[in-house]
Amino acid sequence: MEIDHRFLLQVLTSLASEDEAAQLLDDLLTPREIDDLHLRMDIARRLYEGQTYEQIQLETRASSTTISRVRRALWRGAGGYHAVLSRLLPTRPTPRR
Repeated sequence: MEIDHRFLLQVLTSLASEDEAAQLLDDLLTPREIDDLHLRMDIARRLYEGQTYEQIQLETRASSTTISRVRRALWRGAGGYHAVLSRLLPTRPTPRR
């Protein structure tokens, strides 16, 4: 059975503030899951800004596998990382190959 994610998407797009977003995350996810999401977004931001794998590993202690997965999604995924990062960060550097 395929799950219809429309209601979840409506919930996310209805959030009016950072406080509401934080409250929803606290209700929906475990602290570890929130930390994992934060790490992925932090890695995506760092890659978007042009940092190297080595810099990211050193500063975040993330595995090369995690960094690689985020990189693949950032540069070849559905566009979600780019949508939010382009709104939050001033410029978009070219991807590192």
